[in-house]
Amino acid sequence: MTASLSRIPAFARFPVFLIAGVTGVLLLLASRNYGYSFDEAYFIIAGRDHPAWGYFDQPPLLPVLAALLDGLAPGSLVVLRLPATLAAVGGILVTALIARELGGRRVAQGVAAGAAALSAMTVLSHYLATSSLDPFFWTLIVWLLVRWTRLHGEGADDDRLLLFAGLVTAVSLQTKFLVPALWVAVAIGALAFGPRRLLGRPWLWGGWLIATAATVPTLLWQNANGWPYQRMTDVVAREFPGTGQFLWQALTGAGLVIGVPLAVFGLGRLLIARSLQPYRYLGVAFVLLVVAFLVMSGRSYYVFGVYALPFAAGAVGLQDREWHVSAKIVGAVLLVPSVLLTLVALPLYPKSWAERIPDSSLFPLTAKVFAHADGMLRELSDAVVTVYWSLPAEKREHLTVMTDSYAFAADIQFVGSQQAFPIVYSPHRGYYYFGRPGDESTDVLFVGDPSPELVEAFERREELVPGLMTVFSGRKKSWETLWPILRTQ
Repeated sequence: MTASLSRIPAFARFPVFLIAGVTGVLLLLASRNYGYSFDEAYFIIAGRDHPAWGYFDQPPLLPVLAALLDGLAPGSLVVLRLPATLAAVGGILVTALIARELGGRRVAQGVAAGAAALSAMTVLSHYLATSSLDPFFWTLIVWLLVRWTRLHGEGADDDRLLLFAGLVTAVSLQTKFLVPALWVAVAIGALAFGPRRLLGRPWLWGGWLIATAATVPTLLWQNANGWPYQRMTDVVAREFPGTGQFLWQALTGAGLVIGVPLAVFGLGRLLIARSLQPYRYLGVAFVLLVVAFLVMSGRSYYVFGVYALPFAAGAVGLQDREWHVSAKIVGAVLLVPSVLLTLVALPLYPKSWAERIPDSSLFPLTAKVFAHADGMLRELSDAVVTVYWSLPAEKREHLTVMTDSYAFAADIQFVGSQQAFPIVYSPHRGYYYFGRPGDESTDVLFVGDPSPELVEAFERREELVPGLMTVFSGRKKSWETLWPILRTQ
């Protein structure tokens, strides 16, 4: 038994809570700006107007949560995004706890927490998304596995930790369908490098059984609707940026300037360091996940949920080295640009300031990106609502509003919900499952780029706003026949 497994240091409350607290305050400030992200209005509309056990692109938790929070504080971005803020703060705390389990003392825990705070995982937590919640669940599962492994090595097994990991998995499966990939990678790593006893523990299987049972309603919804999530997998694959770009984004997501070398160093230690041999299976699982997401043409931020472990391992590996004064100075100097890059990335500033941030291919994630993306649909949605109400009442009587984008449809519906606006339809992605127009709708106010199938389905068209809004009238086919034909993605 190694010394690092026989005792763990006290939790470094002050530095860790300070880092987590400052990060939480910054995220709260950032969450006020700059308007709803591309998906947030969609989450609210999905959960509020179309509650279901599942959706085309995700399980039910996030839409239900978004609808509940918007109902409690209508129009409040801070409240809507509070779960993401709490998840980021929680991820920082748990990263420090992982370092503690690996033998990390005060400085190591602080370094691990700081690296988590400066990573892209935290920056992306200023708004509500599956990608801002799920990494916390993964980090929590990793901590539970690391703690179980340490206790197992000391002969003091606590299999309740495995049950808790199953419960966290159940919640993660209500957010995103990715967490089984983590468990498959962990199982392969444990079979190859031990501890093989992990996979035979009844409490682990009990936790997995609970997670599976909790997911049954969502799976039944998917089955009843023809497994639409498979289409979402194809959507993600078509957006794959290429191997080089994927690896670059996954690597730099650890955080420039300090996060990347710390994560690489920590991963190396997990794979080869004798003192971390009991946790080697988790390092192997990290590598397997990167390869799997690459092969499956996944998104680079899928990797963000497992950064905590290499951060912690790297921080622990640095604590017992003899550092010359000059090396400490270099480390302090490198910390400055790391903090500055994070502050530049968070949308803390007035929109006019953020829009003046220079473009850079090396540092693409800045507040300028969010200034351009967040709230970008609101001005167009306001225009659609205004144009609709400007039409004569007799023209609106049999007119339905339809868009070429699920996000645009949700945003228009969200904007118009305060004005008794009619239901907005879209055959795009998840909105297709929200239903088709009624047969009384003979005309369509279409927003976006109409497909050839839509143009063919009507006798007349009139452009109200060129390239944006078109009225189609004289429907030739029933909506029952037309709706599947119009489906996109």
